[in-house]
Amino acid sequence: MHSHDLRHFDNAAPRVMVVDGSKLVRKLIGDVLARELPNVEVVPCGSIAEARAVLDGGAVDLVTTSLVLPDGDGIGLARSVREAGGQAYVPVIVVSGDAQSHLESRRFTEDVTDYFDKSLGHSALAAFIRGYVQPEPIPGARVLYVEDSRVVAVATKRMLERHGLQVLHFIGVEEALEYMETHRGNDDVGADLVLTDVYLKGALSGNDLLERLRQDYKYGKRRLPVLVMTGDANRDNQSELLRAGANDLVLKPIEERLLVTKTLFQLRLSRLPERSSA
Repeated sequence: MHSHDLRHFDNAAPRVMVVDGSKLVRKLIGDVLARELPNVEVVPCGSIAEARAVLDGGAVDLVTTSLVLPDGDGIGLARSVREAGGQAYVPVIVVSGDAQSHLESRRFTEDVTDYFDKSLGHSALAAFIRGYVQPEPIPGARVLYVEDSRVVAVATKRMLERHGLQVLHFIGVEEALEYMETHRGNDDVGADLVLTDVYLKGALSGNDLLERLRQDYKYGKRRLPVLVMTGDANRDNQSELLRAGANDLVLKPIEERLLVTKTLFQLRLSRLPERSSA
């Protein structure tokens, strides 16, 4: 997999796939997106089968889907998106009027990026999607960064700081966990996002840090987003990191625009208020 496959927002003309069994709903959402997102290409699909055909024909930047579809459900579609070649990192938003019950019963899987309450209306959905495809800077947001190469760390730190982010750099997982422990149990967990390499010289790896944050500290993806940097192009290994709780991956060597885009996206997503009316 090449790094450009991960550029789900590095696109001046984003392709948004709208999947819904209702032709009217597809048109309503498409019209609002076209009006509020300049240069957007809306790809309407009425079923999972149609969506799979689109994915086979080329990449999309974001997918919205109804929870109920003629040939399955939105969760099944999300899985199809993850399994499609080159599509593993595309955000999938389930648009539903019944999201809350699914959240409470834990029926949403890790393949679903987020959910949107249908009752908020199509204009609100367009604004929500605009935040995904056109993320704005978040000055002062804290990135806990784990990297044992000082040369790489200096360069990466500069990339992030150029965009107003505050970087807390640690050379190993052990030091990072010591810092996180000082904030344990507080409303402020000590960072707004974690950026870590996979392979580190210490006894603990980036995988270990991910496991501790998700399993021991119990920080979910919204509470503390984790971006993992890796030079491993093996798709199975990449999928394992995502299944273990990584919000997203950044392939090495690092490209500044890609890194910053992904970082800002995850920060914005984590700061969205829970939509209690869902």
